[in-house]
Amino acid sequence: MSKRGKFLFQSLEPRTPLRVVGLLVFLFCISLGSSSSYGDQIGDLVQSDWKAQFWRFLSLKDPAVRAALLGSATLGALCGALGSFIVVRRWALLGDTLSHAALPGVALGFLWSMKKDPWTIFIGATLAGIVGAALSSGIRRTTKLKEDAALGMTLASFFALGIALISMTQHLPDADKSGLEQFLFGQAAAMNDDDIRLILIAGVVVFAGLILFYKELLLTSFDPGFARSTGAPVKIAQHGLTLALSFSIVVSLQAVGVALVSALLITPASAAYLLTDRMKRMVWMSALFGAFAGVVGAFGSFLQTKAPTGPFIVMGATMMFALAFLLGPKHGWVPRRWRRWTQSQKIRSENLLKAIYQTLEKDEGGISDDGAAWLSILRRKKIPEKKLWKELKALERSGLVTVTGDRARPDIFFTPEGKRHAMEIVRNHRLWELYLTHSANFPADHVHDDAEKIEHLLGEEMVRRLEKLLNHATLDPHGRPIPSLEDLEESRSESELAPKSGAAGYQGTG
Repeated sequence: MSKRGKFLFQSLEPRTPLRVVGLLVFLFCISLGSSSSYGDQIGDLVQSDWKAQFWRFLSLKDPAVRAALLGSATLGALCGALGSFIVVRRWALLGDTLSHAALPGVALGFLWSMKKDPWTIFIGATLAGIVGAALSSGIRRTTKLKEDAALGMTLASFFALGIALISMTQHLPDADKSGLEQFLFGQAAAMNDDDIRLILIAGVVVFAGLILFYKELLLTSFDPGFARSTGAPVKIAQHGLTLALSFSIVVSLQAVGVALVSALLITPASAAYLLTDRMKRMVWMSALFGAFAGVVGAFGSFLQTKAPTGPFIVMGATMMFALAFLLGPKHGWVPRRWRRWTQSQKIRSENLLKAIYQTLEKDEGGISDDGAAWLSILRRKKIPEKKLWKELKALERSGLVTVTGDRARPDIFFTPEGKRHAMEIVRNHRLWELYLTHSANFPADHVHDDAEKIEHLLGEEMVRRLEKLLNHATLDPHGRPIPSLEDLEESRSESELAPKSGAAGYQGTG
C-alpha cells in the first residue's frame, strides 16, 4: 500500500460529515423557522444611525435578517465542506468553470418561466453546469489541449453566453426581471421562502452523498491508483462529486454570485488545509470557516445599504485564510519565522560556546580553569567586536558564562551548565567529523563544514549510536580529543550541584 493510501485509512472516519450535517440541520431548522413573511430587501430595514443598525443586526429580531444570515451561513458551510474535496483533488479551476457555466442556465431558466422562479433557475443552471463540465472534458480527451486550457475556454465561452442572454432579458416587456442581476454578485437579502427550501433540499442531497460515499471519495481524492486496485468506483465518485459541486454552486449563486462563488468553495477549504493534516478535521474546519464567511457577508451587506453580499462573503473567507496563513501553528508565516529566528539564535549561542571551549582546551584533553581571553575568541570567531559582545552578553544572561573585567579586555568563564553545553557541541562536531572520514571516506580536510551544520541537530540517541559505531573513539580525524560520555556525566553532576543563576529558557543540543 502506498504512503498516501496509509494516510488515507487514518482519515476514514464517517463521524466528520455527520458533525457537519448536524451543523447544517441546526441552521436549516432555524432558517425554516424564520422564513415567515419578510421583505425582499434588507435595505428596507436600514436606519440612519450605523450603531443602531449594528445592534439591530445582532438582535436578529427582523425575519429578513435572520433568513439572510442563516441562508448565507448554511451555504458557506455546505460549500466549505464540499470544497475540502475540491482542494485536495486540485479542482479549483473546475469549480470556477462550473460557476460561470451556470450563468446561461440561469438566463434560460428565467426565460422558461418569465420570472425568477428558483426551481426552473436551479434546473437550468445545473444542466448548464453539467454541460460545461462535459464539454471541457470532451475537449481535453479529443484534442491535445491540457485541462487548464479546456476549462478556461469553457469558462469564458459560457460566461459570455450568459451575459448576452441576461442582457436580452432586460428588453423583454412582459418578464418580471426583478432580482435577476443579483446572480452576478449575489444578494442574500433577495432570498425568499422558495430559495431557503431549495438550499435545504440541495444540502440534504449533497451531504447524504458525502456520508454514503465518504470512504470512496477519500480514496479517489488522495490515491486514485490505489482506489482502482481495490475496486472502488473511481469514475462514479468523480461524476458524483461533480454533480454535488454543481448543486452547491447553483444554490449559492443567489447569495454569492457567479463571479465569486468559486472563492466560497476554495478559500475556506484552503484555510483549513493550512491548519491540519487530517481530512476529517479539514472538512469540519472548512465548514465552520465557510459558515463564518456567510455571516460576515450578511453582516456587511446589512450595514451597507443594498450592497452585494458576495464580495463581503469572500472578504470574510479571505480573512480566515489570512489568519491561517499568518498564524497557523505549523505552516503559519509568523510561527515559521519565529522558529527560524530561535533556531538561528540557538546556533549562534552554541557556536560561541564551542569557540570558548576551543580557546580553553588543553592538548591532553579537558579545558583550562583560566578565563578565555577576549582577543583569542575574537580572532577565532572573525566577527565584528560589537556583535561578539552582544552574543557574549546573551550567553551571560542565560547563565552559561560569566564575564569579568572591563569591555576592552574581559575574561570569560564557563558556568557548570555552560561547560556541559559546550562539551556536547564539541562532542557532536568531532564525532560527526570522524564518522564522515571513517564511514563515508571523506577527506579529513573536507568534513568541517558539514559538521558545523549537523552538530546542532544531533540528538543524544543519535550521538550514542555514532559512538557505538565508532567503537567509542577518543580522537577526531585531526587528533583532537572527543569529550566522552563520562566527561559529560561529570559535567552534568557539577551543573546540578551548582546554584541556578538565570539559565532558565536555554535549550541544549541533547
